[in-house]
Parts: sequence; structure tokens; C-alpha cells
Amino acid sequence: AVNIMCGSIVHMMLTCAACGKDGNGLKTCAGCKSVKYCSADCQKEHRPRHKKECKQRAAALHQEALFKQPPPREECPICCLPLPFKNKEAKFQACCGKLLCAGCICAVHATDERSLCPFCRAPETGPSGFLKRLLKRVEADDPIAMFNLGNTTLHGMMSVPKDAKKAAGLFLRSGDLGYAPAYLNLANCYKTGEGVEKDIKKEIHYTELACIGGDILARIKLGEDAWNIGKKQDAIKHFMIGARMGHDNSLSALKVIFSHGDLPKSDFEMVLRAHKEASDEMKSEQRTAAASNTIYL
Repeated sequence: AVNIMCGSIVHMMLTCAACGKDGNGLKTCAGCKSVKYCSADCQKEHRPRHKKECKQRAAALHQEALFKQPPPREECPICCLPLPFKNKEAKFQACCGKLLCAGCICAVHATDERSLCPFCRAPETGPSGFLKRLLKRVEADDPIAMFNLGNTTLHGMMSVPKDAKKAAGLFLRSGDLGYAPAYLNLANCYKTGEGVEKDIKKEIHYTELACIGGDILARIKLGEDAWNIGKKQDAIKHFMIGARMGHDNSLSALKVIFSHGDLPKSDFEMVLRAHKEASDEMKSEQRTAAASNTIYL
């Protein structure tokens, strides 16, 4: 029975779902990813029969992506430890396009008064020099540079004219190039109406894209929203993923949930161990020293 089912699925993926034509050039249904068509006419003709199944399958795929273990956290290229969650504990270097942890930056600057980039050794510049380098990185399609320029443009910093519409475009481009936090900023634009029209559906859409891409703040937001509308199990899933990544606020949420009896003790003990392991991976003596000295950031 299993072989028959597998054979049927393979046949569906190799032939047009409407007319049965096989061969190269079949286009996969963008919604469910489970059927193919030889032409737009066949897809349109098959739509009434396929619509319900397509929506169900697309929803299942979306849920699977939403709660899939996120990609590994980016590492500091100097110490090779996962970058911390807090923005103030890492800095984007516009000279080389690297995200460096505060520990490595402070450690280098404490022993070298020339204020060189710890990674590429380029001399640091003032705001105008940083902006010039940032624009150059944006021209090279650097998604993190686009994200930073988006923030600069949104708030009108470093002599850059405030332009919320342009900022929203930069966030979208940055997210499309793979930098998930930019999608969350775009979601916030749709929430507040900065640069775009307010749109709750698009706010949720881009928050979910940020979450799928690994942004922890987006995941926590979705967890809190799910809890507030009574979707406790979805909320717990989000917080569990966040806590396993070493995120303190996710663990704090689970502590409250556990105290209310909504989380089994075995699951809570497991996530405590996972959180400690992930949290310890982000620690170093240099980062501990930098936590009390942000002058170099």
C-alpha cells in the first residue's frame, strides 16, 4: 500500500494535474507544491477541484516552516562564537561588511589605540566616513548594510534626510536578500503606517517571514500574540524554540507558563538544559569584560 501511494505521488509530480500530460517544463503549483501543470489554462481549469486541497496543504507547509528549527545563529568571524541577541553587543563594520561582537571589538581596541577595524584593519572614521562606506556596501547588495541604511533613513540620522517610504523599500530588499531582521522592521512599518499604509495582514506576513528566517524578536512577538489570542500550544512552541537558542526572554516566558501548569515538568527541564548550553556557547571572557565597557561601540 505504501509503494502504491508513493507511486501515485510521484506520478502526480511528473504529469499535469489537469490533462495528464507529462514531460519537461511543467510548472509546480505555488501554493501546495504538490501538483504540476503544463499550462496556465490547465491550472485555471483544475483550480475548482484543487482549491480546497491546495489551501490545506499550503497551510500545513506554512506551519511546518514556521516551527522548523531556525538556521544556526551567525558567528562573530573573529572569535567564531554565536553573535549575541542584543544589538548593543554587536556592531556592523561598514568597511568590510562584518558583524563583530563587542567582546572582540573591545579586546582589540584596548590593546591598540589606532582604532582599526578588528577584522579588516581599516581605520575607523566619523559619521560621514561611515555613511560613505555604508552606501558603498549597499551598492554591492549587502543586505545588512541595507538594513542599517534603512534604519538611518527611517529616523533621519547621520545627516540622511528622513524618508520612511525609502526605508521600507530598503527593509524589503534586505529581507529578500536574506537578512531576516529587516522583515521585522518592515512589519513594524506596516503596523505604524511609516512609509506604507497600515496593513495588519502584511504586518503578520513579514513578521512570520522574519521568524522563519531566524529572527528571535519576530518569534517572540508571534509567541506573545499567539498566547494573547488563546493559541497556547503555538505560543509554547515559539518560546521553546527561542529558549533552545539561548534567548533569556523566551525562557522567562516558559517559566511563567510552567508555574501556571501549562508546561510539563519534563519539557521544562529539557529546555532549561538546552538554554544553558546555547547561552554558554555565546559567552566569553572578552564579552563579559565588554558588557561593562561600551565606549568602543
